[in-house]
Amino acid sequence: MHTRKLHSAALTLLLCTGLAAAGNAATPQAQARPLEGDYVIRDFHFASGETLPELRMHYAFLGKPKKDAQGRVSNAVLIMHGTGGSGRSLINERFSGVLFGKGQLLDAEKYFIILPDGIGHGKSSKPSDALRAHFPQYSYQDMVAAQYALVTKGLEVNHLRLVMGTSMGCMHTFMWAEAYPDFMDALMPLACLPVQIAGRNRIWRDLAMDAIRNDPQWLKGDYVTQPIAAMRTAAGLLLIAGSAPIQMQISLPTPEAADEFVQKYIQRQLEDLDANDFLYQVNASRDYDPSSGLEKIKAPLLQINSGDDFINPPELGIAEREIKRIKGGRFVLLQASDQTHGHGTHTWAVVWQQYLAQLLEASKAAP
Repeated sequence: MHTRKLHSAALTLLLCTGLAAAGNAATPQAQARPLEGDYVIRDFHFASGETLPELRMHYAFLGKPKKDAQGRVSNAVLIMHGTGGSGRSLINERFSGVLFGKGQLLDAEKYFIILPDGIGHGKSSKPSDALRAHFPQYSYQDMVAAQYALVTKGLEVNHLRLVMGTSMGCMHTFMWAEAYPDFMDALMPLACLPVQIAGRNRIWRDLAMDAIRNDPQWLKGDYVTQPIAAMRTAAGLLLIAGSAPIQMQISLPTPEAADEFVQKYIQRQLEDLDANDFLYQVNASRDYDPSSGLEKIKAPLLQINSGDDFINPPELGIAEREIKRIKGGRFVLLQASDQTHGHGTHTWAVVWQQYLAQLLEASKAAP
């Protein structure tokens, strides 16, 4: 996820399985500065049957772990980013600036906050490091398994106070809840649905992946320069998928403003996107489908979506239907307004922090 000012001080784009136009956030407290580290998993086996001798899991963290009288870590919080993002991408005014400061809900002086880079993202192992299209075809199952290894073996955390995530991280939160149901006290998935990716959500992903695979410049992943036509298409689809209609109408009220914005946006995205990395990131969602195991979830779960989310349209009614299968589950749909930001609402903590406060209070006293 990259945050950039592309048109004016009033318009910020948020990349995280797409981009959401947004207005200015309230001035936050001074930003907490995370430390960073790497954990190398030896001989990692992927669900595809492929292996890597060394899988590097990069992470950022704030605070220190605390243990209770029984030796269980009581204050660890795992927060997972969205497609194209990294742990550091959540260190910004809208997210960490609202949550991690002194006296805030996830005060870094009280909590041990873990922000991993998923496989294929950030500074974790990814295709563009060297292997390109010969990198193992990782999936969400692999990403969650690697996160678990990082948390339990790399950081020696034996329990999580809270698991939460945005977009792809939202989907990983559901997977964590089912795979390790006794490992956490509370769950907060932001901006996803607990069913396989199908319909329009799958279609825009297919279009982006097909654009890369069908571009003659891609050369089956062995390109010397980025396949520019494919990346323009991919960047445009990301923009539409993450669009926020109300915010964009406010910030781009004329044809000229919208045209200028698109040109600047595409140019900046072309500076950062890598075709192989992006292709792998989008394709990793192919195995996602927690719907058959929702009854396994034990910890209180509070799911939040936004009414202007193109990727997870509320009119499908899926979240309302599936949440009934989760004991202790609750779903909140934020009504679209000039305070929401499309799919990117997941990163505007000021909009939903009151619900996080309720979840923390209901699940267990804060450390």
